[in-house]
Amino acid sequence: MRVPDWKGPLGEAFLCALDYLEGLQDRPVGPRATPAALRSAFAGPLPEIPGDPCDVVRELAGAAEGGLLPSGSGRFFGFVFGGATPTALAADWLATAWDQNAALFATSPAAAAAEQVAAEWLVELFGLPETVSVGFVTGAQMASFTGLAAARNETLMRAGWDVERDGLIGAPPIRVLVGAERHDTIDRALRFLGLGTSCMTVVQSDDRGRMRADALAEALAAGEGPTIVCAQVGNVNTGSIDPVGEICDLAHAAGAWVHVDGAFGLWAASSPELRHLVSGIERADSWASDAHKWLNVPYDSGLVFCAHPRAHNAAMAIRASYLIHDANGERDSLDHNPEFSRRARGFAIYAAIRALGRRGIAEIVEECCALAGVFADELAAATGAVVLAHDLNQVLVSFRSPTGDHDALTRDVVTRVQAEGTCWMSGTNWRGQDAMRISVSSWATDAGDVRRAIEAILRCADAARLAIRADDKNDLISA
Repeated sequence: MRVPDWKGPLGEAFLCALDYLEGLQDRPVGPRATPAALRSAFAGPLPEIPGDPCDVVRELAGAAEGGLLPSGSGRFFGFVFGGATPTALAADWLATAWDQNAALFATSPAAAAAEQVAAEWLVELFGLPETVSVGFVTGAQMASFTGLAAARNETLMRAGWDVERDGLIGAPPIRVLVGAERHDTIDRALRFLGLGTSCMTVVQSDDRGRMRADALAEALAAGEGPTIVCAQVGNVNTGSIDPVGEICDLAHAAGAWVHVDGAFGLWAASSPELRHLVSGIERADSWASDAHKWLNVPYDSGLVFCAHPRAHNAAMAIRASYLIHDANGERDSLDHNPEFSRRARGFAIYAAIRALGRRGIAEIVEECCALAGVFADELAAATGAVVLAHDLNQVLVSFRSPTGDHDALTRDVVTRVQAEGTCWMSGTNWRGQDAMRISVSSWATDAGDVRRAIEAILRCADAARLAIRADDKNDLISA
C-alpha cells in the first residue's frame, strides 16, 4: 500500500483555512476580484505532469482568494446563510477525511449511527411526532422534493394508483395548493416530480406574505381528488410564517397532505421564546428544513421529515442484489433520500447539536431575531428609509429618493453597500417595490456587527442621494 504524504497538503490547507477564518472579522464582506481576474488566476494549460501537492493547495487558495464571498462573516446579511461553527466545521473536515459513503449501514455503520441519533435529536428539538422518518439531503430544495415525492405517493395511493409502479401517465390529477409568497423551490420540486407547475392553485396571502386560511378553505372546497397543500414557515423576503395549525386542520378535513417548507423558519420551534409562532406544525405530513441555516453547519445539510414512513420509503427506497441491506433492519440512508452515493453529512449535524445543546441552538435563533429587530427599528427611525416588512430574522428596507424614483435609489444603495465592503446585503422585489433584504442568520453576528452595518447602510444611502442631487445640478447647468 502506498504511504502518501498527508501532513504536507493537509497542513497547508489547515494554514490557508485558518488564515481565512481568523481574518473574517477584518475582511471586506464581498468578492474583490473581477470575473476576468478570477478566470485568469485559475487558467492554464492542462497539466501534463503531477504537481507538488503543497503547491497545488497553496496556489488554489491564492487563486480563489479574491472571489470568495465571506458568508461566514458576522456582517454577511445577503441571503439566509448561516455560517459554520468551529465544532461543526471540524466534524465536517473529519467526515471528508474519513470519506465514507453514507448510502448504506454496511458502507459506514458509524455514519448510520450518528445520523440515527442526530435524527432523533432533531425530531425532539422541533417537537415533531416520534414516529416520523428522517432524510439527510443536500439542501432545502431536495428536502421539499423528497417530502413532495412522499406526498405524491401517498395521495395517489389513497386514490387507488401506485405511482412508483405505474408512473403518472393515466394517473388521477393531483392539485397542489400553494401560497402566493411560496419559495421557488416548491415550483421546481413539482417540475422535478413530473407534476408540472400547472397543477398549482395559488392561494392568496395577507399583507405580511402569509397564506390566508379563509382563502385556503375556499380553494379546498373548489376542487376534489388527490390534494397537497404547501405551507411556508419563514417567508424568504419577510420572514413571516403561515398559520400552519389552521392550514393542517383545513387540509386534513379535506383529505389533503400538508407539506411545510421550513428551510429556516422551522428552527423557530427550537426556541421556547418563538415556538408559539409555529403552533400546530407537528400536525403536518412532511417538513423540509436546512441545517446550514440556523444550526450553522457547513453545506450541504438539508433535512426532510415525514409523518408517513411507508410513503417516504416507497418514494425513495431501492433494492439491488449487489447491495448489502442489514439483516437487523439498521438504517440505510438511501431509503430516505434521492441520492445513492453521498458523503456522511450527518457527522457535522451530530457534532453541532452536541456542542450547542438545545439551549445553544435556541440562543442563536433568538439572538438573530433580536438583531434583525435592531435593524428594523434603527432603519425605520432613519430619515429616508422605510421598513417594508419585518418578521423573524428578515427585514426589507427601501430608500426614498428626492426624485421620486425610490426603486432606482434602493438598487443603488444595495450596490454601494456591496461595493463598500463593511457588510453585504442582497436586493429583492417585494410586491412591486425594490428593497434591500437583510437576513440575520449567523452565529457569528453580534450587536457590534449590526451597528457597523447600519452605519454603512446609512452612509451609502446619503452618498447615493448626494449623487442624485449632483446629477440634477449638472443637468440644470447644462440646460
